[in-house]
Amino acid sequence: MRDIAEEIGRWLDNRERFALATVTRTWGSSPRPVGSVMAVREDMQIAGSVSGGCIENAVIEEAVRTIETGAPKMLSFGVTDETALSVGLTCGGTIHVYVEPHAALSQIPAEREIGKNLLEGLRKNQPMVLISSLESLRPKHFLFFPEDGSFLGELDGRLADEAVETASRAFNKGCSGESEMAGEVVFLHVLPRRDKLVIIGATHISIPLIIYARELGFETIIVDPRKVFANRERFSVQPDIIIRAWPEKAFKEFDLNKDTYTVLLTHDPKIDDPALKVLLESSVPYIGALGSRRTHEKRLERLRKAGFDESALTRIHGPVGLDIGAQTPSEIALSVVAQITKIKNHSRKINEG
Repeated sequence: MRDIAEEIGRWLDNRERFALATVTRTWGSSPRPVGSVMAVREDMQIAGSVSGGCIENAVIEEAVRTIETGAPKMLSFGVTDETALSVGLTCGGTIHVYVEPHAALSQIPAEREIGKNLLEGLRKNQPMVLISSLESLRPKHFLFFPEDGSFLGELDGRLADEAVETASRAFNKGCSGESEMAGEVVFLHVLPRRDKLVIIGATHISIPLIIYARELGFETIIVDPRKVFANRERFSVQPDIIIRAWPEKAFKEFDLNKDTYTVLLTHDPKIDDPALKVLLESSVPYIGALGSRRTHEKRLERLRKAGFDESALTRIHGPVGLDIGAQTPSEIALSVVAQITKIKNHSRKINEG
């Protein structure tokens, strides 16, 4: 849902009526994962998608009807093998799509509050779990904030305890999906923070890297003390944040956590080495460093002398990026973002398992 939050926000600001269609269950080779969302306006304008195109038209028609009636509806589609092959999949299966008006448009004050807080949380990059009843005749939601364990929605007693436990478990696993809560089937839509890509060194490679990373949904942060490089005019696609400071100082302005991916591009030990010393003490899942094998070995030797052992040093991906024979800045940037994506998705599969 984060990928269409900006569009949803504009529609709400303009008082447009629309419905949300959410994939709640699917088969292994589905073109869009569980939790994928498509917003449909009453004039049939859309944002996002729920499939590779094989069920979109039917979902749009049902969404428009839902806007008129105000009643949610669960849709079930059987996608044939032939249809699946036409959108690049190996086989077909069944997909469930839950269609409902956006909570912010509800006539019920408690639902409007949840819709408002959901959009605000998306805009602030706040982690959340949206719980939607799949059995209620009218939309019914709860919103869980894992950072402080708080809830929005009409919960009491045993249901509140069960909701906290169920939502916490889903968030920690990082997987959206259908579940049962107090004897009722619900959908847990896990909305983690938007991942960050921190680029140390606003070099020529950082320019296409920002483009690729933004397309993949990363918040992008440039860190470089050199003002001539850390200049917004150099970027055709603007980074979200530019910090003109030495990395060890810049790192104090944001969290270095499991949602943060980092790559060093300067080739300058005065900038890279202090940054690496901080990053190796953090929980970031990816540290990449540009340079040849010879450059990287010299880098590792300096870090060994600084007290880092081999298990720590193996966390640094150097030479950086997947081996695609990259030559140009754009190709190197592509290899870097491909490596980050591979590591991120592998980690997600481990959590799901």
